[in-house]
Amino acid sequence: MKLATLPALIMLTFAMVIFNACSTTSASLAGEWKLVSYGDSAAPTPALPGVDTSILFEEGQFGGTVGCNSFGGDYTLSGSQMSTGSTISTMMFCEQTSAQESAVLAILSDKTMTVTQSGNLLTLSSVDGKSVVILERK
Repeated sequence: MKLATLPALIMLTFAMVIFNACSTTSASLAGEWKLVSYGDSAAPTPALPGVDTSILFEEGQFGGTVGCNSFGGDYTLSGSQMSTGSTISTMMFCEQTSAQESAVLAILSDKTMTVTQSGNLLTLSSVDGKSVVILERK
């Protein structure tokens, strides 16, 4: 009888480890982040100094500002892949921050991206790996 329950116990343990790993990834994304850099993954552009930036991920939704416009949308996270639904944004023109906003929104509107977290840094990479948004937990 004990030998028959051993495989079941091993499978249950394995399932719990996988489930916890998935929920940890999702939970670690939740919260408020500030923009550190963006753009070309080989040489990201630093975020504009003195510009308040904030991106909040919470319960399948994200929103924030990286300049003068606000944006938001929904997302799903599966392992290291994040998919976004429709992203909406206000459309004011702000010359100082327009390049920063355009680059960040292009990544967030990419529909599928790779998510990597290292300590307090979160990197969102485009599907082709050429563009990144790097965030730091607030």
